[in-house]
Formats: sequence, C-alpha cells, structure tokens
Amino acid sequence: MNKFTKRLLPFCSLIFIISLWTFLEPDTFFTRQNFENVLTRSATNGIMAAGMTYVIIAGGIDLSVGSMLAMCGMIGSVSMLAMSGASWEQISSGQNIPLSTTVMIGGTLVSILAGAFCGFVNGKLITKLRLAPFIVTLGTMSIFRGVSYLMNNGKPFAVSDYEWLDIGRIAMIPSSVVFLFLVLVAAGFMLKFTPFGRYTYAIGSNVETAFHAGVGVNKVQVAIYTLTGAFVGLAAMITTSRASTSQPTAGMGLELDIIAAVIIGGCSPSGGKGTMVGTIVGTFLISFLRNGLTISGLSADVQLIVIGAIIVLAVAADQVATKRQS
Repeated sequence: MNKFTKRLLPFCSLIFIISLWTFLEPDTFFTRQNFENVLTRSATNGIMAAGMTYVIIAGGIDLSVGSMLAMCGMIGSVSMLAMSGASWEQISSGQNIPLSTTVMIGGTLVSILAGAFCGFVNGKLITKLRLAPFIVTLGTMSIFRGVSYLMNNGKPFAVSDYEWLDIGRIAMIPSSVVFLFLVLVAAGFMLKFTPFGRYTYAIGSNVETAFHAGVGVNKVQVAIYTLTGAFVGLAAMITTSRASTSQPTAGMGLELDIIAAVIIGGCSPSGGKGTMVGTIVGTFLISFLRNGLTISGLSADVQLIVIGAIIVLAVAADQVATKRQS
C-alpha cells in the first residue's frame, strides 16, 4: 500500500458507507434532514478529534476526553447559573433559571478554560513525572468522571435557555457545524504551516531526535494536551446546548469514537503521521456508519463491536504499510 493509496482509502471508505446505506435505506438515510443531523452530531466528535490528532501525531493518547467533556459541561453550566444570580438551592434542584446572552458566553468561556486546564494537567503529569500518556489519562479519566458526579450528587444542571449552539444558525448553516469548520481550519493550518505543527510531527517521529534538534519537547507536549482540552471544553458546551442540560454521564465511551476517527483518518498510532483532512473524513465515516446502523435498527452494543473491529483493521493496515515501507 503506497502513501497515496493509504491517504485515499479513508475517503473511499466514506463514499462506500454513504452509498451502502443509501442503497439499503434510501427513504430514511439519503435525506437532507438526516444528513444535516449527522453533520450537527459530528460537530462534537470532530472538534474533539482535531485535538486528538495532535496528541496521536505526537505519539501520545488521551483516554480522558469523554470524562473531561462531562466535567467541562457541568462546570460551564453551573458557572452560567451562578453568574445569573441563582442560589445553590435553585441550581441544584434543576429549576428553570433565565440566562442572558452575556452569562451564556461567560459560561462557554469558563468551560473552554476548564478543558484547557484539564489538558494542561494531563500534559504536566506526562512530562514532569515521566509517565506514559496511557496511564496518566486513564487515571484522569476516572478523576474527571468522579468530579462530574460529585458536583451535583450525580444530577444534571438544567440550562434550558442555552440552545443557540444547537439550534442557532449562521448564514443558514447550523452554528455547531460552523464552529466545527473554524476549529478544523485553524487546527489544520497550525499543523501544516506553523513551527508548532512541525514540532508535533518531529516529536511523534522520534522524540530523541526532536530534543537534540532543539525542540522544547516538554513544552510542546503540554501545549498539545492543553489545546486538546480547550477543544473538549467547546465540544462540551455544544453537547450541553443540544440536551439543554449538562449530564455527569455525558461522553461515556466517546473516547472510542474519537480515537477511531483519528486512526481511521490515517494517523499512525505510533506517531509522526496524520492530517486534519484525514481526521474529518474519519469522523464523518464513524458518524455515517453509526447513523446507518441506528436506522437499520441495530443496537448500540452491535455498533461498539463494529467500531472496535474497524479500529483493529485500521491499526493492522497501518502496521502492514509501515513494515513494507521499512
């Protein structure tokens, strides 16, 4: 499998999935409403996958993104409610509390900052304690989820007025899709045209060589996890807006879809390879696949099996291609 074929494979797979479900379920799958639904629901995953692309290219992994999403959503929501002047009794009981535009913007920024801080903590633990990213993020995955449950004794925070990120539109395009596009363009530009992007590839290709070449490996790794956390914070508020509540159970198992999208899109699990275009193709592939399986009446359990199998096949294909090139 040459380099061009490997890059083209995810796109061809996406076309195949869309064509397959169009043939099997033409009345329900191939409709404008369904495609718009898939695009809007891909926004959360796509934004988070943009950050995960940096992490995996740099040779890392972040298993905490699903739990981080839940915690950031809870923090952003409670911040909105507190800034609106509501008492803790009103907030914790789930009363409908009016929210102004300023308050909603403030809560969204708090969620992004909370995500950035969580990512910063992940990066510092990995670099300062010399711990494997898998171990660190496995631990913080549990910590973030626990904090989410403790914040309101396992109950959600109600933010009924916070709907714009879900139903709002910019030039007739769903607002969440616009944010997805902006994030992907910005993240793709940084990855391809800035020193930060080049350092990310260098670290993933050979961390020792990058260090001796003068790259501030620790600083770049911390920045990568911080950026990923900020993207998770934004995705958390899109999820919150869609449900009009922040749930401590949000994002359960979401890390599987995010990692799958990035790897299927062409990122090598061993680091040093990947593109933002491949990541968004992988994200849409997973989204359309899940959408088609749901329309066909297959359970979420079956979907997990299918996604897991695709990850194994994608990694196996990457290993075979790597061995042939070497």
